[in-house]
Amino acid sequence: MAFTACMKEDNVAYIHEERPTVQMYGRLLNLASSALAEKEFKQDPLNFWEEPYRQASKWKPCADIKYPTSPGKPEKSNGYIMVSANGGLNQQRVAICNAVAVASLLNATLVLPKFLYSNVWKDPSQFGDIYQEDYFKRILKDDVDIVKEIPPHLKSLDIEAIGSLITDADIEKEAKPNDYISSVLPLLVQNRVVHFLGFGNRLGFDPLPPDLQRLRCKCNFHALKFVPKIRQVGSLLIKRIRKYYAAQSQLDKHLLGDFTPSISSKEHTARRGPSRYLALHLRFEEDMVAYSLCDFGGGAYEKNELEAYREVHFPLLIERLKNTKPVSPVELKKLGRCPLTPEEAALVLAAFGFKRETYIYLAGSQIYGGSSRMHPFTSLYPNLVTKETLLTSSELAPFRNFSSQLAALDFIACATSDVFAMTDSGSQLSSLVSGFRTYYGNGHAPTLRPNKKRLAAILLENSTIGWNSFEDRVRKMIKEGQRVRVRGPGRSIYRQPRCPECMCRYQ
Repeated sequence: MAFTACMKEDNVAYIHEERPTVQMYGRLLNLASSALAEKEFKQDPLNFWEEPYRQASKWKPCADIKYPTSPGKPEKSNGYIMVSANGGLNQQRVAICNAVAVASLLNATLVLPKFLYSNVWKDPSQFGDIYQEDYFKRILKDDVDIVKEIPPHLKSLDIEAIGSLITDADIEKEAKPNDYISSVLPLLVQNRVVHFLGFGNRLGFDPLPPDLQRLRCKCNFHALKFVPKIRQVGSLLIKRIRKYYAAQSQLDKHLLGDFTPSISSKEHTARRGPSRYLALHLRFEEDMVAYSLCDFGGGAYEKNELEAYREVHFPLLIERLKNTKPVSPVELKKLGRCPLTPEEAALVLAAFGFKRETYIYLAGSQIYGGSSRMHPFTSLYPNLVTKETLLTSSELAPFRNFSSQLAALDFIACATSDVFAMTDSGSQLSSLVSGFRTYYGNGHAPTLRPNKKRLAAILLENSTIGWNSFEDRVRKMIKEGQRVRVRGPGRSIYRQPRCPECMCRYQ
């Protein structure tokens, strides 16, 4: 099921029209190819399939433990909080858990969050299409009252007219608890209802009372379970990737539940294939590439195409560029602001030690440049699969036109992988997946985060650097990013749950 450029149309997620292959690091690619050929029949060292630091296994999940000092929910509610969350699956997940925390902060009843329809995502899915509603309410019942709808007597209110509609323009990004207490609570008490519209990253991470921080973790890591439809197909996906028996992990059990794949002893004997796989979230979609203003080696055609895309999709960016001195693509690269290309991602994996035969699950949507842009990657790693190549058309049919539900399948495949590699640590999928792997991985779920600034400095020497030196510097860069760190001030609790409010550290 490896990547090919001639798959049938229904199975293609990252192929545009055919173009000449773009190759920026031909010399390094040749060195990588030779190194992979040399390692092909050597014993596979296990170190890069494991967390490099033992301290990782000392942190255990405990956000769902009820402490005697926990305040619980108040006897009387101040009113109802409605949330209509924007964005895709992962942005909405963060909004849900932030809404739970805000409802607790304001002693309010939370109405089951709604999802706004987006012209970008084009997905009408609502909460119950993705997550188990009753389970969500049951897990959080001791913390927050959650109802499906507001009472009939409040439905007739014009929420905007009474001043209870709160948009993202009304409350700053990563707002503090006092912002809600001073500006939202009086409205809630007066009108008995407030409606947050958008609610994108509208609650900061610090300062926040420990109980609210713990509640966010409990929501994200314990209360949000995918519906059986998603779990069942997610399980099928994992079973097809892992052609050989692999032990079930805590991540498998949490994300798949009763649908966790099991393979009979007869299948175990008959099957041949990988027991391990690497999942890669390759952020190289056209919108991201265009917005970055970077140069990706595609010449005048690429430059004109991305400029035209910006004019249509990013008019505000175009206006801003007219009034400011632009940073050159070379400088942007040096600063680590450019998305990694598929070619660069392949070089990182090769330098880190992954063999040519490694099975790689590619998450995400359409790769800019399609098969020609992917060619340098697949020339080193041909065993590349996606949900579109692993599942049949009929299996994918219930998810077609539901981008958030498709993203949930990617979430499962990435979170349960033996190694998860990202090319952009700022993406919500990568952040949430890496947080899940930290929380449930028990120190056996390594994540690879290239430092784009450091990698750019290494790649500047692409015409002279030797392969051994390239390997050494890339490995040091990756291992530095794998250090076991306690969450720092202001850092996302969803991405970095190693902190007393989320996890317990055992000696």
